[in-house]
Formats: sequence, C-alpha cells, structure tokens
Amino acid sequence: MEITVSSRHTEVSELLRASAIEKIGRLARFVEGMDHAEVHFSEHHHRRLADKEVCEVTMVGHGHHVRCKVAAPDGFAAVDKAVEKLEHQLHKLKTKLLRRTQPHHFHLHRDRGNGTGTAVAEADVDEGLELDDGPRIVKTKAFHMKPMTPQEAALQMELLGHDFFFFMNAEGDRASVVYRRDDGDIGLIDQA
Repeated sequence: MEITVSSRHTEVSELLRASAIEKIGRLARFVEGMDHAEVHFSEHHHRRLADKEVCEVTMVGHGHHVRCKVAAPDGFAAVDKAVEKLEHQLHKLKTKLLRRTQPHHFHLHRDRGNGTGTAVAEADVDEGLELDDGPRIVKTKAFHMKPMTPQEAALQMELLGHDFFFFMNAEGDRASVVYRRDDGDIGLIDQA
C-alpha cells in the first residue's frame, strides 16, 4: 500500500512519519485491494484542549474510501487511536463485503421530492464565494462517481462517517443521495 504523510501547522519528525507509515501499512491486511492511504497531521490551537495533535487518515482501494479523524496529546498517540478506529471500520467493511450476496440488514426509505446533496471528495478546494444575502460557499468538493447500488452507497456513507452520501445510482443511472435518518434507518433521495 502506498502511504503519503503530510502536515499543516505542525512538525512531523522522521520517527513519527516512519511510525505512521509502518502502522497504517499493516492495515492493508484487513481488506485486500486498499492501495493508497493519506495520513495528515495538524494541530488544534486552542489552549484548553489536551488533545492538540490531530491525525486524519483516508484509505482508498477498489472504489472504497475509509476515513477517520482523531485527536490525542501527541502524534504517536493520535496514530494509535487512528489505527484502532480504522481496524474497526475495515473489519466492518470486510464483513459487509463477504455478505454482499446476502440480504442487507438496513432499510432504505424512498423519499419523493427535489433532494440535493453535497459531494464527498478526495480533494478539497477552499473558496470564499459569497452569495447575495445569504451564507457563503466556503468549500467545494469534487470527485469521480462510479455507479453503485444504494446499499453500496450506504456502506460508503457509514465508512466515511458522514450523514449523507451523493452517488450515481446503478439501478437506473441517475444521481441519488442516501442519508441517515433520525430514527437510525437510512433514507434514499432519488431523481424522479
């Protein structure tokens, strides 16, 4: 697995870089085909926070994105927390991939109406586009969509830790959104 390490507003020592590469690299054994991981370190600048070092990891492979963001008192502890969280997510992904041919254990609710969503992405572009008399668009995300079923999209939403996921629905070749409902089930907004 190819691993890149980056940082913003914090120093990453060679020892921390090597530790992150070694520990994140071991996660490749959980799900075959995870071929790239990005590890990003940053720092909270709030004096009252004990967990100032932030470690964000995104793993990509075979169309799956697994992401986590954790904070700890130092970078090494942050990597350990990230590995623990990613192990859990990758185990969940592997279990669901093995059960792919069996019925799924969540319910999809189809909502009618004009639903729109924001894309989850690999690349973030910070912008400051102002709208007339309203909120500003401060971040734009773009990504390549591969067609997938609503069940696969719901799995991606769960793995990314988001409340919604925008995708190209393979069951009709149309834009769709799955989202987490207040009752814990998953909803589907589909183009009519």
